[in-house]
Amino acid sequence: MTGPAVTGALHHVEIWVPHIGRAAASFGPLLEALGYEPFQEWERGRSWRLGATYLVFEESSALSAGTHDRLRPGLNHLAFHVATRAEMDRLADGAVRGGWRLLFPDRHPHAGGEQSCAAYLEDADGFEVELVASEW
Repeated sequence: MTGPAVTGALHHVEIWVPHIGRAAASFGPLLEALGYEPFQEWERGRSWRLGATYLVFEESSALSAGTHDRLRPGLNHLAFHVATRAEMDRLADGAVRGGWRLLFPDRHPHAGGEQSCAAYLEDADGFEVELVASEW
């Protein structure tokens, strides 16, 4: 941990995935490009940490379905701050080269409306990540 805990700050998020190898191959490079560092690794799981917060991806034997559907109740997407539009574009381009798909390409980078600048990405298992440019 990097300092005292702050009440209300996010500690971790755990996401159950259908295949840990695919999750690690898609999320690992993107998270590391965002500044996260590998944190934990076990046979059916991986985690990455940034400061005191970490993200866990686990292929649990207790999964009740074999696929993720972001349109069902539950997790829709993870959104990450990115300092600039140029950095957002660089990260999104790298993610697409790594197998992510750009969502809403006809409205990119304003798919969230003209007041926003973001890249919406989806991996092979249907998980969505939003990269939000703070300055554009």
